[in-house]
Amino acid sequence: MDPMDPTEHPRPLLRRPWTSLDGEWEFAADPERTGTPGGIAFDRRIRVPYAPETPASGVHWKGLLNRAWYRRPLPAPGGDRHTVLHLGAVDRVCDVWVGGAHVAHHEGGYTAFSVDVTDALGDGADLVVRADDDPLDLEAPRGKQEWRDEPHEIWYPRTTGIWRTAWLEQVSREHIADVQWRGDPRTLRVDVRVELSVPVTGARLHLRLRAGERLLVDDVVRVDGAVVERTVQVGDGGFDDRGALLWEPGSPTLLDADLALVAGGGEILDEVRSYTALRSMEVDDGRFLLNGRPAWLRLVLDQGYWPDTGATPPHVGALRRDLELTRALGFTGARKHQKTEDPRYLALADRMGLLVWAEMPSAYRPGPTAAARLLREWPEVVAAHRGHPSVVTWVPLNESWGVPEAESDPRQRALIRALAAQADALDGTRPVSANDGWEALGGDVLGIHDYRQDPAGLADRYRTQPDLERAATGRREDGRLADLERAGTAGRAVVLSEFGGISLNAAALRGRPDAGDRTEAWGYADASSPEDLLVRYREQWAAVRATDALAGACWTQLTDTYQEVNGLLTMDRVPKCDLEDLRRATCGEG
Repeated sequence: MDPMDPTEHPRPLLRRPWTSLDGEWEFAADPERTGTPGGIAFDRRIRVPYAPETPASGVHWKGLLNRAWYRRPLPAPGGDRHTVLHLGAVDRVCDVWVGGAHVAHHEGGYTAFSVDVTDALGDGADLVVRADDDPLDLEAPRGKQEWRDEPHEIWYPRTTGIWRTAWLEQVSREHIADVQWRGDPRTLRVDVRVELSVPVTGARLHLRLRAGERLLVDDVVRVDGAVVERTVQVGDGGFDDRGALLWEPGSPTLLDADLALVAGGGEILDEVRSYTALRSMEVDDGRFLLNGRPAWLRLVLDQGYWPDTGATPPHVGALRRDLELTRALGFTGARKHQKTEDPRYLALADRMGLLVWAEMPSAYRPGPTAAARLLREWPEVVAAHRGHPSVVTWVPLNESWGVPEAESDPRQRALIRALAAQADALDGTRPVSANDGWEALGGDVLGIHDYRQDPAGLADRYRTQPDLERAATGRREDGRLADLERAGTAGRAVVLSEFGGISLNAAALRGRPDAGDRTEAWGYADASSPEDLLVRYREQWAAVRATDALAGACWTQLTDTYQEVNGLLTMDRVPKCDLEDLRRATCGEG
């Protein structure tokens, strides 16, 4: 493994040498929440970063966990370097002790955080991590995590504690803490904002940008303070570079970056690697425009679970395989559903030219606590994702989960608007589907979920712009409004952002080694055989492509996910039909 490879590094957009803490840790379950950092009995071992509910963790915890404790030794710091601890994701409220000293508190199960632990290390010390995650707290952002004893319907096993890579960095006191990029394909300009760990005086920031072996920028700027902002021109400004340097699915050109922070006397304080791209995604007159050109989206719903490791990929190769299968099936991208994805997935999508919709895991029950938590965690999700060119749409809410009375409750409507506004304020370069599925409120995208199985009915409902206006302004069969303001499409891109959902029924799977226990299996419709599934799949995609009004569509779903068996692939990633036949159906080639 190359530790600086962006598809292997746990922070692809800000890379320096790192040390993984994944592997075997001491572990203790504390369902009654009575333990203390110095008094808990660590009576088990666990494999980090797999959640204790998963087989891969070695714990395979059943039932309600409530609180989990972790412990492992940390190495002594090297010379005058500072040691920074990074935790990729801990579900859900995390406290950290090093050498008995409390060093960090973080709330939010879907975002990373870090802390400088140098002063607590001494000659080496134990790291203790406590994760509190009340499975009955229905106002917590939880995505698809179950709160009952056993998974039911669309709810899956819980994810408690550390579930993404834990790692260390050795840095100087004055180092680069964050890099934010914005590339403009129209002007061939790149804006960069560099945030430092502490203010510095009289230092220099050296920036190099390359496209492959071609050096595009070699820039030096004086640094006085803790923030540096710079705009640089790339390319020759002519037609060739306006094509060759842009990021798009068929040619995902990335601009590799080297940044160095240099003291006034010439000492190199820090060096990092990053990357960016010249790419824009916007909505105009009901169409997605990628780099100013219309782009019809063929997406697949991807929930990102694996049989033995749950929400955590078993290895980086599994992320690469999912993206390769997404492309092999004819999709131009994926809607990551009700979870945030490993940054290495996004780095791979950046390199493969696949488009990603990034979604916030929802709370189940509405209330002021749920609103406060979402408003606190969603900005962290946006900040973590906004540097990736593959991410092209924000989805802060899905199907009114957490805001089920939005039509009648002004507080819930305000929350929808506020979450969309946060994405615009912190990023502002991507369209937003403010409440995907129904009860939209503003935003640039009107997402509609429709699992009707009749291809002719599906085509008729969305065939023309007047048809689309009727669907956008009326009530659904379930009584919900497609749009709370009944504003019609109002120039928004209308996407059939969930449809299909066809399972291969239990009888067809019986006897296959990948069949598993199908007693609770379900989908939105049943196919009797692989041949029947392929016919239905082909007909539904043909119906969707018959419209001249939709801006795209998203098939449910890529893989089976526990008892929800409506994937094109099994949970072990085995195609249910011939892969090439499925691709041709997706793309309308026969």
